[in-house]
Amino acid sequence: MDRNLFHVTPRGWAGLGLAAFCFAVLPAVVGSYWLSILTSAACFTMAASGVAFMYARLGMVSLTQVGLMGIGGWVALRLNYAFAFPFEVNLVLAALATMICGWVLALPALRMRGLYLALVTLMAAGGLEIIFSTFQFPNGGSGFWGVKIGSADPFRGPALAPGPAAYLRYVVVMVTLGFLFIEGHRRLFPGRAWALIRRSEAAAMAAGVNVTLYKTWAFGIAGLLAGASGTLLAGSLGLLDDGTFRSPESIMIFALSVVGGAQYWLGAVVAAVLYRVLPGLLNQWGVNADLAFVIFGAGLLHAVITAPDGIAGQIWGGIGRLMSRRKGGAE
Repeated sequence: MDRNLFHVTPRGWAGLGLAAFCFAVLPAVVGSYWLSILTSAACFTMAASGVAFMYARLGMVSLTQVGLMGIGGWVALRLNYAFAFPFEVNLVLAALATMICGWVLALPALRMRGLYLALVTLMAAGGLEIIFSTFQFPNGGSGFWGVKIGSADPFRGPALAPGPAAYLRYVVVMVTLGFLFIEGHRRLFPGRAWALIRRSEAAAMAAGVNVTLYKTWAFGIAGLLAGASGTLLAGSLGLLDDGTFRSPESIMIFALSVVGGAQYWLGAVVAAVLYRVLPGLLNQWGVNADLAFVIFGAGLLHAVITAPDGIAGQIWGGIGRLMSRRKGGAE
């Protein structure tokens, strides 16, 4: 086993500290409005981590992540109403189903890259949007689609999290496990294989790396995380609708992941904060939340022109320079 697998870096300690703060402090000090927004932001953090992981490790652009979230939510709702499984069982099965969908999406990635791959995944997101709009999400009805007219049946959340504050803590734990899942893969052989593929597919094949396997593997991980985040979002909202999973939202999640910094765990957090928390702040201040799109565009230009590592890269770089100055001053 790799000796570095369980080594915690300073950035890792910072991440665990942030998770502990979100688990212990935030649910106790914020009201119901912010509990809902922060829970949604945590769910989208997991989704953003999947698309950022693919871009950072393989240079692949996937614009279907929010659509895959919808698949995960749909499967979880259907299992809940059809079989009354516990929430955790629905979560695992929905994540596995979405992982399989991720493998299907990997098929064009084996032959395409760059702009063409982005277009294919965007078309897949558009197709999913049409399906969700046409057939809707299960709400307790009969038949395969499980849709009925009138009031929806309640969606059973986790027994461990009976209230909004407890559910935010539950989601924070799940998101932390998702980050650890990605980090474990990065430190083991798959991470080394992905790094070689990103540098040169020809060199990777010459070194004996199965490019097809590891590209499919990456899409599966992104799909798994999207499915889990979609289920967690369904548990937060109680019912899903097609308006949550429109194809432009996948483009937004990817763009904000670049703005946040795809190479770092903090980048996914920044992406989710910009995507969910910033509009919530604007609404609370009485400002049109659509102003957030202007801020997103400015942030993307800033990342492309002056900050290729995103906001997270600038934050870690600033902390590193500050520590270096303190060491120099102490000496």
